[in-house]
Amino acid sequence: MTTTRLRRSPIPGVRDSYTGVDFNLGFHVRHYELTLDYRVGPNRLSGTAVLTIENYQQLRSLTLDLSHHMRVAKVSARGVGGMSVQVSKFRHTQGKLRVFFTQSIPEDQEFYLTIRYVGTPRPIRTTWGELGWEELTNGALVASQPCGAPSWFPCDDTPDEKAHFDLVISADNPYTVVANGRLLARRASGSRTTWHYRTDHAMASYLATIQVGEYQRIELAQNPVPVVAYIPPSLRPYVDVDFADQAAMLQLFQNLFGPYPFRDYTVVITEDPLEIPLEAQGLSIFGRNHAPGDKTWERLVAHELSHQWFGNSMGLAQWNDIWLNEGFACYAEWLWREHAHGVHASASARHHYDILARLPQDLLLSDPGPHLMFDDRVYKRGALTVHALRCVLGDAAFFRTIQRYVAAGRHSVVEPIDLRNLCEQACSEEGIDVACFHEVWNSWLYQRELPVFPGS
Repeated sequence: MTTTRLRRSPIPGVRDSYTGVDFNLGFHVRHYELTLDYRVGPNRLSGTAVLTIENYQQLRSLTLDLSHHMRVAKVSARGVGGMSVQVSKFRHTQGKLRVFFTQSIPEDQEFYLTIRYVGTPRPIRTTWGELGWEELTNGALVASQPCGAPSWFPCDDTPDEKAHFDLVISADNPYTVVANGRLLARRASGSRTTWHYRTDHAMASYLATIQVGEYQRIELAQNPVPVVAYIPPSLRPYVDVDFADQAAMLQLFQNLFGPYPFRDYTVVITEDPLEIPLEAQGLSIFGRNHAPGDKTWERLVAHELSHQWFGNSMGLAQWNDIWLNEGFACYAEWLWREHAHGVHASASARHHYDILARLPQDLLLSDPGPHLMFDDRVYKRGALTVHALRCVLGDAAFFRTIQRYVAAGRHSVVEPIDLRNLCEQACSEEGIDVACFHEVWNSWLYQRELPVFPGS
């Protein structure tokens, strides 16, 4: 039994300093089996969640995250290997489901917790706006980063806690349901259809998603991995243009970062416009405004795809390190532009450096704080940090180091120390003064003032 988190560093206290949500300590959720019934018209969701749990501390009670818009009807438990686990009572207040057991559960046990609930799912109000389950004009979507997952299922909603998922969703015809993982079964019964998806790899709760709409399924590519899209039929001519490069992007990123980390890749384009595209594990979500038929949003198509490496396969231990996701994804935009349009990443870096130089110098990349974690300066300064590492190491050593970093963190979580250690290893191998690397690393991550342009 695994009794430690995936992270290297200690758990930072009892509360997530970015989301303001208390950690759920003492156990890991290893598997979620979610059986959901969704009525599109009234936006009514009823669900049964079966959680496979391993505890690394003795438990007399535990907590999970679940929005107050969901009403819990029943909670029960079942032990494994003859161990008796029984629920004495539960309480659901202030976004926390507290479950109490009749007797303490000794540490290092496995048991199942079953939660039946129903409600009208709504987004959760947060520092970053409303997150989670969102009604569309004709359907629904889920976009949870960083803390919206409890809007639709009970979970341990912290990024370093990954679990496997079975998602079984019933919805009215003629709606299509898209979710993470492989589609194992699709069963029609009367006026409704049930869809069963299963993930091959563990994922963080905020990356779990359900997309419901009247979608047409089209194939965008078969190689290097299958790529499919679910789209409103009227958008087909525009999608054929705007997403024509998905296979080429996949091939480039595989060459640069290493093998694509999942079985396939899915794109969902909603009938409604969306402010920004959204990524989930194994798929990305775009609004109809992102498919105008002229490749206006080509860079975002590349950006969201790259998150399958940086953010989904390689998760974060904590939100302070958001630059590891967004800096690499933004740099992937520049690498695609370099490959497809002949504009070297250094030119993109120079352009965005000059913009940052005119903006306030009050952002600490290593810990931007909750109010600035999605500030565009985090994305661009993160990408410039990646470019600075490329300048220090040289192209061959840089891309070799990134492939090592991606391979080591595959389907796990990463922290800045992981990247730093591999860069130090590259310096040793290449005869590069490690003090030079440390100066670059520290200046970009740990000081607010913008350092000199990389390579100057």
